Amino acid sequence: MRLLATLILVAFSCNILKAQPLQKTVTDAYLVSRMVEKFHIQPRPLDDERSDAIFRDLMQSLDEQRIFFTQDDVKKLSAYRLQLDDEIKNKRSNFLHLLITTYKQRLLQADTMLDNICKKPFNFSLKEKYTVAEDTTCPADVPAMHAKMQKLLKLTVLAGLLEYAELTDPAKLPSKKTIDSLEPALRKKAGTTIKRSVKRVLQSPQGVEFIIGNLYCQALAATYDPHTAYFSADAKENFESQLGKKPLEFGVTFSEDEDGHAQIDYLKPGSSAYQSGRLNKGDKIQSIQWEQKEPIDVADAGVEEVEQALAATGGSTVNITVKKADGTVRQVALHKERLDKEEEEEEEEKVKSFMLQGDRKIGFISLPAFYSDWEGTLGINGCANDVAREIIKLKKENIEGLIIDLRYNGGGSLQEAIELSGIFIDAGPVAQLKTKAPKAHTLKDGVLGTIYDGPLVLLVNGFSASASEMVAAVMQDYNRALIVGSPTYGKATSQIVLPIDTTIDLQTYNGKSTAASYIKLTTSKLFRVNGTTAQAQGVKPDISLPDLTDAAPEREADEKYVLPASVIEPNKYYKPLPALPVAAAAAVAKKEMAESAYFNYVNRYIEQSKAAKEKKDLSLSIEEAWQKRREKEQKAAALQEPDAQKPIYKVIPTGQKQRAHDSELDEEWTEDLLTDAYVKVAFQVLATMKK
Repeated sequence: MRLLATLILVAFSCNILKAQPLQKTVTDAYLVSRMVEKFHIQPRPLDDERSDAIFRDLMQSLDEQRIFFTQDDVKKLSAYRLQLDDEIKNKRSNFLHLLITTYKQRLLQADTMLDNICKKPFNFSLKEKYTVAEDTTCPADVPAMHAKMQKLLKLTVLAGLLEYAELTDPAKLPSKKTIDSLEPALRKKAGTTIKRSVKRVLQSPQGVEFIIGNLYCQALAATYDPHTAYFSADAKENFESQLGKKPLEFGVTFSEDEDGHAQIDYLKPGSSAYQSGRLNKGDKIQSIQWEQKEPIDVADAGVEEVEQALAATGGSTVNITVKKADGTVRQVALHKERLDKEEEEEEEEKVKSFMLQGDRKIGFISLPAFYSDWEGTLGINGCANDVAREIIKLKKENIEGLIIDLRYNGGGSLQEAIELSGIFIDAGPVAQLKTKAPKAHTLKDGVLGTIYDGPLVLLVNGFSASASEMVAAVMQDYNRALIVGSPTYGKATSQIVLPIDTTIDLQTYNGKSTAASYIKLTTSKLFRVNGTTAQAQGVKPDISLPDLTDAAPEREADEKYVLPASVIEPNKYYKPLPALPVAAAAAVAKKEMAESAYFNYVNRYIEQSKAAKEKKDLSLSIEEAWQKRREKEQKAAALQEPDAQKPIYKVIPTGQKQRAHDSELDEEWTEDLLTDAYVKVAFQVLATMKK
């Protein structure tokens, strides 16, 4: 009786543990919907349309390649396709129970299938294809699931064989003997890689229920707009680290050995990896084991796979097993900690400045992100203050113009963007912020005067977003700078990260509350001082230049749930400066583009990339696949990036260098700036702008 009672107690405890993540999920999903309704600038109704969107996004995130769920699974789950809104409003978990049970079952089946598939060699002489139809639909049943997984594995092995051919003799297909000798190892590696992706879910730190619960709430949040998001505590930490906050980390980085397997490359001083005293550079990673979970074999995994395994949400302590140089094996426990960034990391992520010395002196400043002053030192560590310091250095060199590079700057702190704008304009309105309140709130540069009032060019492209776009818009609206490049991303909304709590008062919230879950909410729209917006349309440059990012545009307007652009009244206190010589500058840029082999190459690359976007069937025959690859390579060879043209300026780093790392970094920057066609155009355009 005691044994039976113990077994019943254990089973009951397991059920309680499984129920806890689901209870948290249904509660969080309900609270997310309520917080969106209460705080979102333009909340979409939680109805059947939203339910359908949540269902589609969740299924896509769980089975992107459509290999785990069968058509019968989808049919059963689709009974809830238009009922998820009711599930959320009534805090029900019927759909989640069915989804978790089904997903676990299919993952376990896939694990076994992979073992069976990998027992037999693949025949690459068969005229077989992996079709678009297969790629876009779920397998009909379990045997079809097996067949599709087999084809995907075969496709992976085929890619490995073609890569071998590329490295050894690109003009010749490998012999059958060579193929037969390489195939077993490539098949094993492909199967192990997919098995690891399955085990990352089954052996995740907080369980499958936690992963699916997170994805469920993420899908709900994401369907309101592209920037509303649900965060676990870990995900919130990762998000804030992108804005400059010190992240939680294990303190170990990896490189690949001669066989492409992950090995320890660096141990960060102060981290648990460093302090253990048991890890060394060159140690081979064998397995990763979260607390109370089975180990995940990563002995033949590459760096990316190991990093993905260690990035699992919900885990702060992990045991890693390594093989030492002498062949001994050790297991070491690692803990995530908040560590100071090293000087090299800080330097690479922050503002850099150079002087371009040609027929005139032009300053160049790169701003990679709008990082904020998380340490609370009155703006000392913010990007606007860093830019100001670099401008002061450049002004001592008597520069005749300035280039600010905002390409690939995805944004960040709105306050830093306001302060950066104030460096270049006198006191006045810089933007308008529209919340749920009837009137728009004016964002102002409250500091009289400027730090730099000379000729100015801003470089932008399709990856310049958010705060970058605001600064570009301010400079354009005030006629303060010429904007050069390609249209920006098109994000003109502002978000706030809140703990999941409907009782929060936005007026008094200090941003310091801690919780198990958070929501990043779009609470306002950003408008230009002239009443228009960059939302969904970006900032159109004064001087348009073709950009490689235009080949595969991924802008706000391409997002599924994008908030549309709108117009409000212009700010009546905004007074633009005299018009800039746009026509003269455009003529200079047009001449340079016509004579530039690089811009000719970019235009052809964009055309070719757009033509290659169409989905096509993929041959699993090595002869056909090799021929297709050869044709693709021939097209690529005909589109080689041209050699850089002769520089028209010298690049001179600013400031005194303290370390060898500074000089090495400056050498890299110097080489890039000398050959950067966009910087060259900006340099020439500045000649048309007289102070």
